Amino acid sequence: MNASTSDPTDVSPSEARELLVDLVSTPSPTGEERKAAKRLVDFFEAHDREVWIDAVGNVRAPADDSVLLTSHIDTVPGDIPVEVEETGDDEVLWGRGSVDATGPLAAMAAAAVRTGVSFVGVVGEEVDSKGSRYLVADRDDAPHAVVNGEPSGTDGITLGYRGLIAGTYVATSESGHTSRPDPNAIQHAVRWWSTVEDHFEGGEYEPVFEQVTTKPVDIQGGVSEDGLSVEATMDVQLRVPPSLDVETVREAAEAELEVGTVTWKDKVPPVMMSPRTEVARTFRVAIRKEGKDPRLVRKTGTSDMNIYAGAWDCPMVTYGPGNSDLDHAPDERLSLSEYDQSVSILERVSRTLSED
Repeated sequence: MNASTSDPTDVSPSEARELLVDLVSTPSPTGEERKAAKRLVDFFEAHDREVWIDAVGNVRAPADDSVLLTSHIDTVPGDIPVEVEETGDDEVLWGRGSVDATGPLAAMAAAAVRTGVSFVGVVGEEVDSKGSRYLVADRDDAPHAVVNGEPSGTDGITLGYRGLIAGTYVATSESGHTSRPDPNAIQHAVRWWSTVEDHFEGGEYEPVFEQVTTKPVDIQGGVSEDGLSVEATMDVQLRVPPSLDVETVREAAEAELEVGTVTWKDKVPPVMMSPRTEVARTFRVAIRKEGKDPRLVRKTGTSDMNIYAGAWDCPMVTYGPGNSDLDHAPDERLSLSEYDQSVSILERVSRTLSED
């Protein structure tokens, strides 16, 4: 990727807010990001920045690669009426994506234009990280540093995420009268998953971040159309702490398998960054200059930062405005003063890393 020669240009607080409101007002569930991507392109073009939409739908605005600011364009489905609510001396923006992760996305776009650093808005994070996977495969080399955009609060610096392994279990048994004692395919599926849950059961005082947690996400079963068999299909997920790797967890889950087969379709390694990297240190300084005490965060989910950490050997953190407890929630909303402050913090960080 060739760096742009674009110079930093001013983005007023009102323009940064306008970008945020426009993006939240543009529905962008996974697979339908095109209109929101076009709004981002218009924003960068208005500031004379090189920008394009790549083959999978990512918005690419290359520039100074001392830091890459990147967040995802897509949101989960959900219709939350978009409105700006007056709350005392603040304003709050309601709408799907205001927190996860359109708030971080818009803040990064504004900071990237103000400082002349690289920006990418990626697609598909909520489903399969299609955009980030394409980005790491398409780039010739790693940026010097990465700031991934997800809600952490203005004072939060996310250093770690658990990994993910997802699979589909399938079993078939002969059909027969339900009074027969022999287990059918549905029972085999339930029994296998119960043994997996028991195997990974965490200790009473063990932090969730350090556990393998198990979750069935879909199950279907019943007599086949020809009436000759009972079939069962179960989709499952296991979250993997940084103390383990996905292959170890996969092998342990398969070791409990006596009947049926399981096909693993998604494997994302866990990530835990040091708090002593230049990026983390720069964020701590920037947050303090905004009058806040920085917090170091570990998240029990998985994000595009896992993809970047698995591909690029460079320091990175995840950062963005918003309360992550409101991710995917029916009352998703973002404080606009917090948004403004996060843009300022991202600007400080980007300028510092560009000067180093």
